[in-house]
Amino acid sequence: MNAQRRLSATSLFGLATLTSLGVLACLLLFTPPDGNERARLMQFFGRLHPLSVHLPIALLILVPLLELVGRTRRFSYLLPASGFVLGVAVIGAIAAASLGWCLARSGGYSGPLVTQHMWAGILTAAGAWSCWRLRVRVDTTNAPRIYTVTLIATVALISFTGYRGGQLSQGENHLTEYMPAPLAALLGVSNSIEVPANSPNGGPATFYGARIQPVFANHCVTCHGRNKHKANLRLDSFEAAMHGGKHGPVIKAGDIKGSELFRRITLPQSDDDFMPAERRPLSASDVSLIEHWITAGASGTIGSDAIHDSGPTNASVAEVSFPDSDPGTVAKERAGIASILAPLQQRLPNVLDYQARSSADIVVNAAWMQAKFGDDDVASLAPLADRIVAADYSNTAITDASAHGIASMKHLRVLKLMHTHLTDAGVQSLSSLNELESLSLFDTPVTAAALAPLARLPKLQRIYVSGTRISANAGVPREIAQKLVF
Repeated sequence: MNAQRRLSATSLFGLATLTSLGVLACLLLFTPPDGNERARLMQFFGRLHPLSVHLPIALLILVPLLELVGRTRRFSYLLPASGFVLGVAVIGAIAAASLGWCLARSGGYSGPLVTQHMWAGILTAAGAWSCWRLRVRVDTTNAPRIYTVTLIATVALISFTGYRGGQLSQGENHLTEYMPAPLAALLGVSNSIEVPANSPNGGPATFYGARIQPVFANHCVTCHGRNKHKANLRLDSFEAAMHGGKHGPVIKAGDIKGSELFRRITLPQSDDDFMPAERRPLSASDVSLIEHWITAGASGTIGSDAIHDSGPTNASVAEVSFPDSDPGTVAKERAGIASILAPLQQRLPNVLDYQARSSADIVVNAAWMQAKFGDDDVASLAPLADRIVAADYSNTAITDASAHGIASMKHLRVLKLMHTHLTDAGVQSLSSLNELESLSLFDTPVTAAALAPLARLPKLQRIYVSGTRISANAGVPREIAQKLVF
């Protein structure tokens, strides 16, 4: 009687789990991920998927170990546990696959990489079920051999599924990104950016290919790549980026305000629409690169050097060059400001740094703090004013009240004020910055009235005024008109 009850329980478990696998397969066949977001509750449960996958992975790796050591005399008592562990692994694999379907279906995901990962997950669960069923009847003819082959195949499947999951979350080249060059050459692995065949756009000699695509590759293609395109948006090629996503184009040539991509990368990080959603925000220099490219027409063929004042994507102050100093002199100068710099770096982490290893000059990058950085923070930099040579206050909460503090930075050569609330009065107060070479006023309420005092600055080369109230024929002083970049 007890044996019959156990058999009934085993049969019931097998039927219930097999039915669940069938339902999952039907869901993926008839309601696959389509790039649309829906059902916030489903998204909530779906985001438990990355957490849930670890249980079946661990258990399915444990089973072969139990089978091996359980066949020794010393650990023979472990062998009967394999069936139980496999049963739990089946439940865990089905649960993980179900949560994965919820995430993909409701989270706006689509693409072959997503589909492959989901099918691999279902097949892994089916493999675990087959192993469990064979383990239950392992004493029958030929079952041990079939069981061994099935178990090996299931472990291989879960490895493939995990690899695909890693590509979805960490990027398609997450295993090869830092592969040593000799090994990559031996295996034929390439991390270079692919350009569509016969496409005149996005080649390595173009501004897009040399400057913009690397930014997308480093920050965006994890979610918007060739094999995974959330919201049906791909950013792995020029054509795909210009095509847009499910809501239409995200880049409008020459229209920075109408470009949804630029709006999203410049939102506060707390905003639900902020991008990149799963990685660190773009640096101010990367944002500036995209800004200049869109403003200049978002071309896929324009030369890499045709859009000036952009600089390389990994430079925080690319507009001007800073000469190296004598190492001995630099050491003395750094020692003199160390007691001032250290507490300010603690108060404003990742905002203050030396311009270079061979320099005692300071660079300010407050853009990443956004609204958390304000007028009081600018005032706190006063003790270092003579050492600051570049400052980026883009997207911060500073106002005209900070103009006096900025003007005291007499050696300032690069100043970025885009997306701030400075007005004509604040900009006019900067007329004493005789070392200033580059000034960005993008998307500020500044008018042409602010430009006259700046005409006296002897080294000023460029002023970025796109998105302001300044126009090319708005009574701009002749001395400064040629320096404006719209």
